[in-house]
Amino acid sequence: MAAISHVPAPSDADLARRLAGGDREAEAELFRRLAPRVRLYGLRHLRDAAAADDLVQEVTMTTFDALREGRVREPEHLASFVLGTCRRVVSGLRRGEERRRRLLERHGRELAPSAAEGPVLDLDQLARCLTALSERERSVMLLTFYAERRADEIAAELGMNGGNVRVVRHRALARLRACVGGES
Repeated sequence: MAAISHVPAPSDADLARRLAGGDREAEAELFRRLAPRVRLYGLRHLRDAAAADDLVQEVTMTTFDALREGRVREPEHLASFVLGTCRRVVSGLRRGEERRRRLLERHGRELAPSAAEGPVLDLDQLARCLTALSERERSVMLLTFYAERRADEIAAELGMNGGNVRVVRHRALARLRACVGGES
């Protein structure tokens, strides 16, 4: 009877080194390992499944870019790097939410059009709302409505898939509506 040899699975550090060298299989495996951890962190700290999914995408992209660019000095401590990235992203999201809340408290009455006047589009407010979107959301919105590109064209340009472009666009539109005070 032939002995079955067991090949141990590569460590996260091994995968990180391979990813830095351009190994796409290592990237897929590392994503498979990291995504559930990051999503759990997002669910715990953001309490929103969609926000947790966005966190997974942002943190893994940031981590993989850092690995490719050699900014992760010790791949053995990749989990710490990922946790720190999660903390920074969530902290930034919370600061943005707090800033928006304070602005709405301060200027909320000015933003809500009265029913007698009908809806009024304040271009300055729209510009402020657009700048409040993430860079990815803003890019999708501008390519959709200004450059009049289809989702598959935007996906190719931004390195996303078409479904993700549609989700980002849908969420960005909802955020813009909420920001300018419209309901429809």
